[in-house]
Amino acid sequence: MAMKDTNEDKPNNGNDSEDNFGLPDLDYKPIDRTEEKAGKQPEESTETTGSRYTPTYGAAGEEKSKAPVIIGLIIGLVIMAAVALIYWYVWRPAQLEKERQELALKKEKEEQEAKRKAEEQEKARLAEEERKRREAEEAAKANPPVGTIETLAARTGRYYVVISSAVDGDLSMDYAKKLSAKGVNIKLIPPFGKWKYNRVAVADHPDFTSAQADADAKKGEYGNDLWVIKY
Repeated sequence: MAMKDTNEDKPNNGNDSEDNFGLPDLDYKPIDRTEEKAGKQPEESTETTGSRYTPTYGAAGEEKSKAPVIIGLIIGLVIMAAVALIYWYVWRPAQLEKERQELALKKEKEEQEAKRKAEEQEKARLAEEERKRREAEEAAKANPPVGTIETLAARTGRYYVVISSAVDGDLSMDYAKKLSAKGVNIKLIPPFGKWKYNRVAVADHPDFTSAQADADAKKGEYGNDLWVIKY
């Protein structure tokens, strides 16, 4: 019995088709336009995506990552430099000037204080001297020193300031004692020449000019009846 050779019973392995021209079959899937309109991109194979969008890292990526650090360092250096400049050229000079002014003010105050103390000490010294002087004057008034009484026995050639003369020697001595009690030094001139008077002198000088000047000065104390004689 003859077998009918037909292609209907042979399975189609894809190699005998006349439409594929001997190429392997592809799993074809039509693009869904609905998904595309909704904004959903068609799926790509892992192999295609990996080969197209895999990021690469190189020198450019490293430089980009270091840029913020470098910028930060530069900003920090600029800030430090600005702070240093402000310190040395603004704050420090101002501080030194302030210290200089404070030192000058302190020195001025110290000088004023020293001057004030010196003035107070000088005032205290003058006041003490004035007090001692007044005490000495009061003591002198209360207890005046006793003056001397000298009776001249011979002529001396000096000029004497005479304030009184009397024939009676006792009267002249009494007046001399009264003046001596006040601290006046008296010289009694006995009668000489043609004059018989005992004279009371309160001063003597080597020349007439100085004796006359002294007599004029003593007129306020002893009156105007003063004269000068040479003995």
